[in-house]
Amino acid sequence: MPLRESVFVVDDDPSMRASMDRLLRRHGFDTTLFDTAGALLDHGKFCTAICIILDINLGAKSGIDVRRRLAENGVIVPVIYVTGNDCPANRTAAIASGCFAYLTKPFSAASLIESVMRAAAA
Repeated sequence: MPLRESVFVVDDDPSMRASMDRLLRRHGFDTTLFDTAGALLDHGKFCTAICIILDINLGAKSGIDVRRRLAENGVIVPVIYVTGNDCPANRTAAIASGCFAYLTKPFSAASLIESVMRAAAA
């Protein structure tokens, strides 16, 4: 089994992806970036993921639906949700889907790094 070696980042906002990429790399994490849910699902190789940072609003797809699909396919990787649209319904659905952390944009660098470090230790 390959080692968990990369943080998968899924966000349809290029500037957000780039910001998270820079932050994670500055803290010693390798990253694999995806601009759509489909790109993540097509990539596979989930056994190499430390965790998946998953935007809840991915245009046509919901990050929560993507998380459920992964779980249905037996993918067990910690998921850290990020969202710019925090509402009780999103929060409840995210927690029910089994997320590792739930961060609202704009989140602090420390909160993202802390969540990734906890996921890496899990």
